[in-house]
Amino acid sequence: MNQKRKIVVLLIALVSVFSVAAQEDLPVVYFVKNITAENIVKLYEKLGVDFKGKTGVKVHFGEDGNRNFINPALYKPLMQKVNGTFVETNVLYVGKRRFTQSHIKLAQEHGFTFAPIDILDADGETDIDVKDLPLKHYKRVKTGSHFFNYDNYIILSHFKGHGSAGFGGAIKNLAMGFASPGGKMAQHASDVPVIKTESCIGCGACSQNCPANAISLVDGKAVIDTAKCLGCAKCIAECPMKIISPDRKQLADNIFLERLVEYAYVFQMQKPMVYINVLANISSSCDCSARAPLPFTQDIGIVASKDIVAIEKASHDLVAKGHHCEDAFLKESGVSGLGQVNYAEKLGMGKQKYRLVEIK
Repeated sequence: MNQKRKIVVLLIALVSVFSVAAQEDLPVVYFVKNITAENIVKLYEKLGVDFKGKTGVKVHFGEDGNRNFINPALYKPLMQKVNGTFVETNVLYVGKRRFTQSHIKLAQEHGFTFAPIDILDADGETDIDVKDLPLKHYKRVKTGSHFFNYDNYIILSHFKGHGSAGFGGAIKNLAMGFASPGGKMAQHASDVPVIKTESCIGCGACSQNCPANAISLVDGKAVIDTAKCLGCAKCIAECPMKIISPDRKQLADNIFLERLVEYAYVFQMQKPMVYINVLANISSSCDCSARAPLPFTQDIGIVASKDIVAIEKASHDLVAKGHHCEDAFLKESGVSGLGQVNYAEKLGMGKQKYRLVEIK
């Protein structure tokens, strides 16, 4: 072998070594196509954590009337393995999930009967001082007073669409899901939606479900009082005509997405956490909607990671691939959720580049 050829071979070998090293440095997202209870446990085990003490499992129980929330039977073996407690917080919305007792009753009606349920703000809220953190929007965040009762958390999320966030996955489940009603209000405030008034049929679904009584019917058409509006997006989810949407001008700077991420950032710092996303029943609307539309694409699988940014980006990419487009949620609802992962990476919560490892 002449000298030139030796150099070329050496360079190829070095490139290969560096490529492998770069791949190994990426966060791993484990993926399985078959959505089963056993595979959720398998993915949790692949993460290599062995949580001890008191483990909270953050889920969404589904709004009254919603049919897209994940069947809780999928969670039973994992809950038994970790001896977990289902945890949630009360919402801003008018309805059964607004108050602790009716919230728990609804969860049980939806099948969450095989493990304890703890509504974290049942006894009030706790402020976390964050004035020394590199955040744009908060000096304190509000969570349920039971949040610190747990040693670790599994963030078990249904990955689907959301009218204001683009998609709701681990970041939103963490940010809104651990926030007390006061914390939810702080995240939502001032993102006032707009109504295509000419298409309004005056059904009253938006006004009946508005937690701030900010919507009224005037001459048979819905009108939003911007001074009262919390920006919670409940009306977007509840409108059967789908004529209420985020105000693009107000959301141009991704303020709502940044608020979500900052709340998630703070909660992530408090306790050890891992993340599991279930990519099934993927609708353009969230599980908070009583009238969420039917899924727009096929079920895809389950992903798990210790990196919250990587799992969100992988989930987004898998849905986009399954829906044959670059951004399925932008296509279906007109809102992209990629601002979540961009800002989360900027804050150092994880990496968007990942290594997808499929488990057979």
